[in-house]
Amino acid sequence: MPTIELLPEKEFRSHAPGYWKDQLVPETDWNSAKWQLKNRITTLSQLEEHLVLADEERAGVLLSGNKLAMAITPHYFNLIDPLDPDCPIRRQVIPRIEETLDDPGEMADPCGEDSHMPVPGLVHRYPDRVLFLVTDRCAAYCRYCTRSRVVSGVGEQTLHLEHEAAFRYLEKHTEIRDVLLSGGDPLLLSDGKLEGILSRLRSIKHIEFLRIGSRIPIFLPQRITPELCGMLKKYHPLFLSIHANHPRELTTEVRTALERLADHGIPLGNQSVLLRNVNDDPAIMKSLVHKLLMCRVRPYYLYQCDLIKGSSHLRASVAKGIEIIESLRGHTTGYAVPQFVIDAPGGGGKVPLNPDYMLMKDEQRVLIRNYEGKVFEYPEASSPAQLKVGQA
Repeated sequence: MPTIELLPEKEFRSHAPGYWKDQLVPETDWNSAKWQLKNRITTLSQLEEHLVLADEERAGVLLSGNKLAMAITPHYFNLIDPLDPDCPIRRQVIPRIEETLDDPGEMADPCGEDSHMPVPGLVHRYPDRVLFLVTDRCAAYCRYCTRSRVVSGVGEQTLHLEHEAAFRYLEKHTEIRDVLLSGGDPLLLSDGKLEGILSRLRSIKHIEFLRIGSRIPIFLPQRITPELCGMLKKYHPLFLSIHANHPRELTTEVRTALERLADHGIPLGNQSVLLRNVNDDPAIMKSLVHKLLMCRVRPYYLYQCDLIKGSSHLRASVAKGIEIIESLRGHTTGYAVPQFVIDAPGGGGKVPLNPDYMLMKDEQRVLIRNYEGKVFEYPEASSPAQLKVGQA
């Protein structure tokens, strides 16, 4: 594979048609989702055709078969800098031996999903919304995957899917108004299978709002076809949360895919995971959120990396996440500032974290500081009994 041109991270660049095994792939093949999936990197020998691996990577790949499978689409693989062992794209998808390290704070199921699963594949943790796991496969596998215990087919558990049982539960529980499809990656399903799920959900009258969580637009933008977008448009209100962590991931092909979704009326949000030596840098994060807005995607969440087993080498500090939010708030448009959250270990749900902008509060006043560090006083609202009615 030729050396990629390292343009400034704010630039959009194209990899279509791309180079694969030192050959220029025909455009019709490269732009085919089926070709991309068929030609994924899944073995050590394939990986070594393209990259000189570090010892830690080689050992990690050999051990990946009993934790979380390795799979990387050609599109995403071509974003890797082959000369940089610390390339932020490389760190996200190539296993490392550090995944075998035992950190006592880590958990197989850090978000407590299994304990909130009334039927297989359906997580009911919040009062009015559920997480519906519809597949255990992805186009490529993130090394920090929260569901590595069940995703890819080689984890500690098997993800049992009983869609009919899930639909019956949803029909019975009228308090549920919001369903998030996830997995695995729902957009890896065929148009027909995905539409079958969406249409069944839309037949349940108390379900108002549908969401899909997907990294397909980043890993496999070729999957975002006009036909797929036309089908999704039929099931509004439907929102899509994508997952981009680094500005290099936002190529011209990804931008085209995201614009196609937006043109079909699908609101787009992005969920990033804070990762050490990937995006734990204010300048990198600012470039990412600005590029997302150019792709018509609203930065939504910045997640502190979950305490998933084998992820300690990728977890940045909570303090770094606060620093990044502070570097954005007031220094760029508000639409570009995501909410930094920790998914509370064991199933406590998302807890928002913010810099300390409120310095003091009592019954009379609130002291606040702005992004410049200047302090302001805001008088606390009086109770109706304290207000004096003016004399005529």
